[in-house]
Amino acid sequence: MHAMADWEDLKTVLHLVRAGSLAGAGAALGVNYTTVARRISRIEKDMDVRLFDRLADGYQATEVGKSVALRAAEMEAQELTLMRTLQGRDQLLSGTLVVTAPQLMIGPYISPVAAQFFKAHPNVELRLKASNDIVDLTRREADLAVRISRSPGDTLKGVRVAGQQTACFGARKWLDRTKNDVIDWVVYEQQPEVPVAAKRHFPKSRVVLVCDDMAAMVGAAVAGLGVVRMPFFLGRATPGLVQLPFLDSQPYADVWVLSHPDVWPSARVAAFREMLVPFFRSRRADFLN
Repeated sequence: MHAMADWEDLKTVLHLVRAGSLAGAGAALGVNYTTVARRISRIEKDMDVRLFDRLADGYQATEVGKSVALRAAEMEAQELTLMRTLQGRDQLLSGTLVVTAPQLMIGPYISPVAAQFFKAHPNVELRLKASNDIVDLTRREADLAVRISRSPGDTLKGVRVAGQQTACFGARKWLDRTKNDVIDWVVYEQQPEVPVAAKRHFPKSRVVLVCDDMAAMVGAAVAGLGVVRMPFFLGRATPGLVQLPFLDSQPYADVWVLSHPDVWPSARVAAFREMLVPFFRSRRADFLN
């Protein structure tokens, strides 16, 4: 007679199918890879079925394993919906609130609100996830998100708190340059070329550094390595940088405050949002020319 698999067993199967590796599944479950391997062996023995083939390059789900993972994913979605719904109805100003925002916004825009919030609601444990990665609000990886986006999508609920523009910023040494001078640029890896307008005004422009992170680009600009196109709020707030009149300002993605619709009514989310949104709106001039 086959044993009944519990939810933890099913989650182990689900995460191993998703990750495709013991290490990846372990990271998602918060355990080490040997624990995942032991769990899978035990589950297969208890259920008297083979869920994964052990191959040289890792674990590959059998058809039965894929079927179990599919059903587990459906159960997980139902669990997440239930937990979000319960959280949205929670009117207690206590417990944990997880807020995520881009790293470079934490200091000037999130921390002042966090201090105000803690003073007003000391029983709420506030956790900040400083990340440029888009966390999954559906999976409850955060309760409230500040995102820079042109369109945050229709699966989330939110408010647009500021429009944005970009401009060119660099060390003061770049300020007085003529058309025949060489202008060095630090650029983002997704747009690894000198801006077209810069080439037109300064034909000797060249890329000296390509980065995958805006914090690194800011550091390079402060060191005088080159000019960086960046959002106004960032360039203005960074000591050692000045706005350079090489190029006109350009539109940039907006700043949004977002939650999952199920979580939006939560007392903790609402309380933080009601402080955060007015704060951003009071600082709208930081983001525009």
